Parts: sequence; structure tokens; C-alpha cells
Amino acid sequence: MKYALAIAMIGAGITHFVVPKVFELIVPRVLPLKRAIVYVSGIAEIGVGAGLLFPETQRYAAWGLIALLIAVFPANVSQAMRKIPYGNAPLWTTWARLPLQAVLIAWAYAYT
Repeated sequence: MKYALAIAMIGAGITHFVVPKVFELIVPRVLPLKRAIVYVSGIAEIGVGAGLLFPETQRYAAWGLIALLIAVFPANVSQAMRKIPYGNAPLWTTWARLPLQAVLIAWAYAYT
């Protein structure tokens, strides 16, 4: 299961570079430098995902992932409140993602 989480995080991080405009849309309006925020968060996701793969860095990466998930939570709330869909997915999926953050945090905590 650790590998699934690691791959999911690495994949999510890569998408920040492939389609950055999608992520820029959900950055809260009050924050400047949206593209930089998207790239930094993408690097962070790739980093923590890769860190989970190695026993020497797993614990630090898991704590880093927990911090990252907490840090990006306002963007997820912003997306839901501003009704920004995931592509063609129904809008309710933006609200469903919010409790999913807690599941991801618990999953990451298992590797601390």
C-alpha cells in the first residue's frame, strides 16, 4: 500500500507540470504567484512520494506528506466553494475530495 501512495503522489506531482493551468484555477484568489505555487506543490508531491519509497526517508516523507495535505487543503476548499470542476466530473466530487484529505493523512500517518 505504501507504493500505491507513493506512486499516486508522484503522479499527482507530475500533473502539476503537465497541466499547471488546471491547478492554478484552484489556488485561492488571495495568493499571488499561482504558477510558482503550483510548481512548488508539484515538486513537494514528487519529493514526498519518492521519499516514501526508501526506508531511510519514509518517516520524514510521511510527515512531509501530512504537512503538504494540510497546506493544500485551502485550495481544495476554494475549488469546491468556487464550483471549479475536475474536468467533466460532477461538481459533488469537489466536495467529496475534502474528507478524502483526512483519509490520505491517515494513510500517510501509517508510515510515520
